[in-house]
Amino acid sequence: MIARVIPLTQTRAIRGLFDYRLPPSATAEELRVGSLLRVPFAGRTIAAVVAQTATVSELAPERLATALAVLPARLPADLVELAVWIADEYCSTPARALQVLLPAGATRGLQERRALVAAITDAGRSALGDGTRLTAAQRAALTALAAHGPTTAAPLGTATLRRLEGRGLVSVALEVQRRPARTHSVSSIAAAPPPLTAEQAAALGPIAAALAPSADGAAGAEGEDGRGSAREFLLHGVTGSGKTEVYLRAAEATLAAGRTVIILVPEIALTPQALARFSARFGDIVAVLHSGMSDGRRHDEWLRLARGEARVAVGARSAVFAPLPDIGLIVVDEEHESSYKHEGDPRYDARTVAARRARVHGAVLVVGSATPRPESVYASRRLLMRARVDGRGLPAVEILDMRGRHNPLHPDTRLALADCRHAGGKAIVLLNRRGWSNFLSCGSCGRVWMCPNCEVALVLHRAGGHVACHHCGHRERVPTTCPDCGSVSVARHGAGTERLEHELVAALAAPEFPVLRLDADTAGHDARARILERFHAAPSGVLIGTQMVAKGHDFADVGLGVVIDADQTMRFPDFRAEERTFALITQLAGRTGRAGRAAGRVLVQTMEPSARPIVLAAQHDSETFVRGELRRRKALGYPPFATLVRVICAALEADGAFTAADALRARVLAAGAADLAVLGPAPLFMLRGKARYQLVVRALDRATAVRAVREAVDAVVADRALREVALSVDVDPQ
Repeated sequence: MIARVIPLTQTRAIRGLFDYRLPPSATAEELRVGSLLRVPFAGRTIAAVVAQTATVSELAPERLATALAVLPARLPADLVELAVWIADEYCSTPARALQVLLPAGATRGLQERRALVAAITDAGRSALGDGTRLTAAQRAALTALAAHGPTTAAPLGTATLRRLEGRGLVSVALEVQRRPARTHSVSSIAAAPPPLTAEQAAALGPIAAALAPSADGAAGAEGEDGRGSAREFLLHGVTGSGKTEVYLRAAEATLAAGRTVIILVPEIALTPQALARFSARFGDIVAVLHSGMSDGRRHDEWLRLARGEARVAVGARSAVFAPLPDIGLIVVDEEHESSYKHEGDPRYDARTVAARRARVHGAVLVVGSATPRPESVYASRRLLMRARVDGRGLPAVEILDMRGRHNPLHPDTRLALADCRHAGGKAIVLLNRRGWSNFLSCGSCGRVWMCPNCEVALVLHRAGGHVACHHCGHRERVPTTCPDCGSVSVARHGAGTERLEHELVAALAAPEFPVLRLDADTAGHDARARILERFHAAPSGVLIGTQMVAKGHDFADVGLGVVIDADQTMRFPDFRAEERTFALITQLAGRTGRAGRAAGRVLVQTMEPSARPIVLAAQHDSETFVRGELRRRKALGYPPFATLVRVICAALEADGAFTAADALRARVLAAGAADLAVLGPAPLFMLRGKARYQLVVRALDRATAVRAVREAVDAVVADRALREVALSVDVDPQ
């Protein structure tokens, strides 16, 4: 047998399949599409994925190399096909796409870890107190199991446990040891489904009909204006309207039909909450996948899914690649979040990949949000849920004018937070900027402390005693004097979450009213999960953070929400700026007044109190906002009415970056498509020591834009004069 493989190399210029013989120790049964081999390639040893198999090679026998080994991991054939599609759709390479899809540790030959686990039986518990004859070792083992629950066998003595097993006093089983920790208690969530509201039932009806075995994906009801598939739905429901219960019921119907389910959430911090809810309903058939897990745990959860031991995959963006057969349902929760876009190459969008997998598997796709993207409203069949399940109204939103004020907190905000503490309530404060101060300057000569690599101002982090670049990670000690003029007048400008935390700790903190902070400076995903769990469990307190605090959390008794500097996101040169501002305010408002005694109040601090997205968010008017956005985008030729592709050229010398960008522009225009326009080359700020230029390609037809860029990039990469220039292609840039 001959293996035709894709070598897992980062080099963009290497394309096509390479033929190898199987190693002598391997059998033909081990060779399938998706098998992982270790092969000699270009003078080194690398991993490669089998894309095709053959009985003979077109190469002469003496030119045919032999693979060195067959590795344990194997991708399902449909994921190999998906990798090729991703490479084509996002102007990348199949090798780079495959490296994203492979299970963690696969190229290192990582193995599943299993161990004997013992648990005490009812008879064993009785034996501890009814005089049953036990040796000292047996009694110690039973006592430990009774106190601590199921335990790895080795510390208790395997021989002792086997004898106890023979007497029916313990049970011993071989179990996977690298299972992810669950920070949310499953037992605290009701497993019995609550009754559906009328709106939930109305939304579930079309989804259930599409899930039915007789449903025809090529026919059926269409979306608004005739768009959308009968198997693709947008669940547009206000925060607290019970979208999760609709997902759970749809998953239940899918599992009952013998098919599998993928549930995507936008942030790793949200996976424990989602995992707890789905595990409470479906038990151990739920697995979790996300990049915050250790390689070992992620590898073993991947295997559980691939073997059919788990049939529901819950996780962040990368869970869209779960190795499940016969997928019947894919859910994308909080579908408006930009975190579904991958930042590395290939820059895939998990929402688009989810739609692709759903179509290939004949599955139903449900995307849900209280603030859906205009693209989703335009493209999908929309199911509306306008009321909260508990019958409560949406919280009152007050806009606070910050013009002429210099303190980060409005007086009304300070008073509201003090009242919250006095009442023993909970509050969430959102400031989408971390650190202490935005930048430092010299009061005498005006010097601003800049990153030497990125042409951006360094941010002050007072607790760590440093100023840092949030792009490349460069750090310096906090300056006490100006190196240019020697002045000690170093001024701090702006406020971030660290400074806000300091002020609120000084004003409000008490043992019964903790002040917690959640942002990217919070070390590690586990630490962030612990902060969320602590806030969830606390009877009162305040949670301060960046946009992380507004993403899908379900906290009871949060009566106050505060948005600081709400118009900050509107200052970026981005056609999605107003959409992001509207979503941020609406999502933060959705965390308040959801349950318990809190009625819900939201304060929005802004320098632009009359801005359209801020006013409409205060009115909870998503309908008017989306209609206006679609009209504006149609007039200007932005998505969903056109496709954008951005290409960034980076090099140590600005001339090289510009030359490559200019060559790309000429080649894209030479494609001759009538509806294709190219903006640029335009300079970008230096990043990590490299000068950068960018192009933006716009076309009404997506395939035209992607094909023109792909061919232009391939040609520039092949030009040896430009080999020092790095190219980055971003289809549908966020």
